[in-house]
Amino acid sequence: MDARRLTPNLSVMGQIVPADLSDAARAGFRAVICNRPDGEGADQPNFQEIEAAARVVGLEARYLPVVSGKVSDEEAVAFGAALAALPKPVLAYCRTGTRSTTLWSLSEGGRGRPLPEIIAAAKAAGYDMSGAVRRIASGGRIQRKSAELFHSVVIVGGGAGGIAVAASLKARKPDLDIALIDPADVHYYQPGWTMVGRGIFAPADTARTMASLIPDGVRWIKAAVAAFEPERKAVILEGCRVVRYDRLVVAPGLKLNWAAIAGLAETLGQNGVTSNYRYDLAPYTWDLVQNLRAGQALFTQPPMPIKCAGAPQKAMYLSADHWLRQGRLKDIMVELYNAGPVLFGVKEYVPALMEYVKRYDAHLNFHHTLTRIDGPAKRAWFSRRTEDGCSETVETGFDMIHVVPPQQAPDFVRASPLADAGGWIEVDPASLRHPRFPEIYALGDACSAPNAKTAAAARKQAPVVAHNLLVDMGYLHEAEVAYDGYGSCPLTVERGKILLAEFGYGGKLLPSFPSWLIDGTKPSRAAWLLKERMLPPIYWKAMLKGREWMAKPHEAEKAAA
Repeated sequence: MDARRLTPNLSVMGQIVPADLSDAARAGFRAVICNRPDGEGADQPNFQEIEAAARVVGLEARYLPVVSGKVSDEEAVAFGAALAALPKPVLAYCRTGTRSTTLWSLSEGGRGRPLPEIIAAAKAAGYDMSGAVRRIASGGRIQRKSAELFHSVVIVGGGAGGIAVAASLKARKPDLDIALIDPADVHYYQPGWTMVGRGIFAPADTARTMASLIPDGVRWIKAAVAAFEPERKAVILEGCRVVRYDRLVVAPGLKLNWAAIAGLAETLGQNGVTSNYRYDLAPYTWDLVQNLRAGQALFTQPPMPIKCAGAPQKAMYLSADHWLRQGRLKDIMVELYNAGPVLFGVKEYVPALMEYVKRYDAHLNFHHTLTRIDGPAKRAWFSRRTEDGCSETVETGFDMIHVVPPQQAPDFVRASPLADAGGWIEVDPASLRHPRFPEIYALGDACSAPNAKTAAAARKQAPVVAHNLLVDMGYLHEAEVAYDGYGSCPLTVERGKILLAEFGYGGKLLPSFPSWLIDGTKPSRAAWLLKERMLPPIYWKAMLKGREWMAKPHEAEKAAA
């Protein structure tokens, strides 16, 4: 049987025959719904035959016929009611499974289930519901006419990438009609949270109101995105509002998947479980570091890609540095559990980092992925990949654990036509333009370019997108420019010193400063002052204002050379 699961309670498939009902019963199904009208094709048994075969094997059967291409609101409601009333799990079928999936999608939309979840579940089962997004978003009601907004350029996301590209566009063409879509009231300087976790920055120093940062002349649409319709040049908002565009820039950031680690969500912020990846938890990190006198301190890193790949070990170095200065480190076992095979992906920076690993007597555990945590019991479980390719479970205790969750593109991106096979927004890595929808650009953490996902990368990407988009629209008569993959990771190896890792595509070193000032392969006080004193104002007053200090893009030919 080719039954495809939409939820634990519902699977769908194409036309079945009476002999399939015994297989369905053995597979655990307890009811079947027929959504194909009798007589639609010469190859189908009628419902009475299906019902009789179902009765023999103890399944309930329900007949809810739907004409292909004409699913009504009433039929979607009836499907939802039948699904609620029948014993579960239920198998629904039609000619291919598409009508059954459409009925479920409309029914779930009417119940208020988030559109990205519906589209993603259907996509995972092999059914494309993107053509019905407006109707699903409206709760299953047929949209005869919907009010639509229009802006020449629409930007999705009010994070570092979204606001920076809006500012860069306005700096080049002040009268450009731009709208920015984001539901958040507050914008965060996330690179500062590592410093909050060491007591160096105050949490409030890393936050500004969104309204204070959106460039003058840019319309802020305070709403969440539900879906994309690139063929219609439209963005669908929650509530089924539609925003149309000539050009679209997508920069929605990442989704932190806390739920992927069993037990984590229930214990975050208590029981010694913390993470600098959340604004409200970074101060708890510092509380734990100050109060830990002895015991076991764990720091975890999930599979790549993640935002700021150095952040998990930054937390470890700064914590261990404090314990060393306080004379406590001899009584604390420091351990890094890394899902990857190496300490850092660019080999030139590893020797200096290993010196600090030795200084803090930190234990490195590679190929270990955190899968479960029990906060009250202070136990953590990891899946360890062995040399022969198998996996085993490793259990350990902790007194403090700094957790970094798995990360992925937002649901509404992963379920959209913009996504590549990995769920990221597909882009050309140089131009940052979508290869299948040339009127769409993307930058920041959610795009598919193989660069480090850092704010420094977005700072370099924003001018590239702004320039190329305006060239594409005919407002600039210049050559395209190219992004070289630049990313920066200021590795805080101790309070007062940083290893400034700067690199591009393929791990090529791309230092911003002469080696006599800052040698990125060696820890320095100068790099620390850059991180502590200079980078925050550069972020707030330059990057988000369209002032491209040390971020001017280069022509594609020159970048390639």
